[in-house]
Amino acid sequence: MSVRPLPRPWSGRTSLRRKIAALAAATALLVVAAVGVLVHLWTADDIRGRGEARAMNTLYAAMEVYRRTGVLTDGAEIDPDGLPAALRDPADGERHPAYDGHVEANVGPSVWAAQRTGGPGSPVLAVQINLGPDRANLSRLDAAMAVASLIALAAAVPLAVYGAGLLSRRLDRVAETAARISAGDLDARTGPTKGRDEVADIAATVDRMADSLALRLRTERRFTADVAHELRTPVGGLLAAVDLLPPGETEDLLRARVRDLRDLVEDLLEISRLDAGAEEPVRVRVPLGAVVADAVSRTGLTTEVVEVTDTARTAAEGIVRTVESDPRRLERIVANLVVNAHRHGAAPVQVTVDGTAVVVRDHGPGFPDDLLLHGPRRFHTGARERGSGHGLGLTIASGQARLLGAELLLANAPDGGAVATLRLPS
Repeated sequence: MSVRPLPRPWSGRTSLRRKIAALAAATALLVVAAVGVLVHLWTADDIRGRGEARAMNTLYAAMEVYRRTGVLTDGAEIDPDGLPAALRDPADGERHPAYDGHVEANVGPSVWAAQRTGGPGSPVLAVQINLGPDRANLSRLDAAMAVASLIALAAAVPLAVYGAGLLSRRLDRVAETAARISAGDLDARTGPTKGRDEVADIAATVDRMADSLALRLRTERRFTADVAHELRTPVGGLLAAVDLLPPGETEDLLRARVRDLRDLVEDLLEISRLDAGAEEPVRVRVPLGAVVADAVSRTGLTTEVVEVTDTARTAAEGIVRTVESDPRRLERIVANLVVNAHRHGAAPVQVTVDGTAVVVRDHGPGFPDDLLLHGPRRFHTGARERGSGHGLGLTIASGQARLLGAELLLANAPDGGAVATLRLPS
């Protein structure tokens, strides 16, 4: 039996595996980028520091030679044209370095070191250390880091997808179990899961929730069955006592109320047996149209029955459409649907037999949204405009349909009215 297909809890969602893989890829990319920038900055600073040290040492050696011999060595120059402005007029006679980021044809970024050859106003001796080769090595290091990062990323993403897949499968198992419990399968359990983590805790919580819910439902069903069973005897006594009353309006009223009470007790007992799984259908091949027509006539309500058949073929070959089902339960379902349509809907009520489907249509306010969403529930009739009742007719019809392996679909017609469709198995 089905009222409305329950949506899968994961329909229309973005796969958790993809989310985790994308997060892992983004994290790895950020880590790689951060490490690459840090390595680049640290190496560039180290190159500059080593260049300044070389420039200072070279200047020291060249100054010693120049002061003793007056000869310029190690590429030293006196007041060279390319000397940075900060070194053209040193404030003292000490050595001073300066970085020059200017790049020429054969000279890349460089480090200068300069020192006065004598007192204030004396010429400035300077040396230039070309950092171009070291900067080229830095570019090669950046390229190597990029390649290594891509390789690491290519290895990390599949591992992240695999790990996310393991987690996703475990969560899917928990979600599927929760969906089965929500759909009414109270025996569904997640079972033991590997590891002790949040997923295992969720699975254990779902199982405990199902156990608690099943226990409560069993208690409720047992209570309903016990109450209904205990009421049968006093209700039977009331019927016998009513028969002893003198004929009259009071006797008729009491008889009607006692019969309503008897029918309610019988309905509760039937629901209890269906819930307990104590019912077994007796399947025989029966003419569907005849069974439906007989069930409708037993209700005593004015209802049109229409059987959709291939008239020419039926007349030529004498074909009678039959189904394998339990005729007593099938009559019970059809009768409940027809009575429900008359009680809560409005005339005209029409029953259509089409193939293995039986459609009961009324022209009332239609089924309330709550009924269409959650399905029939005992002692719940939905909207007030659908009249009074105990809400047991559709509940029994649903249970009997489920027992027969049939599907009961509830819907509202576009032009108004409730439509109940019973689809029997082929």
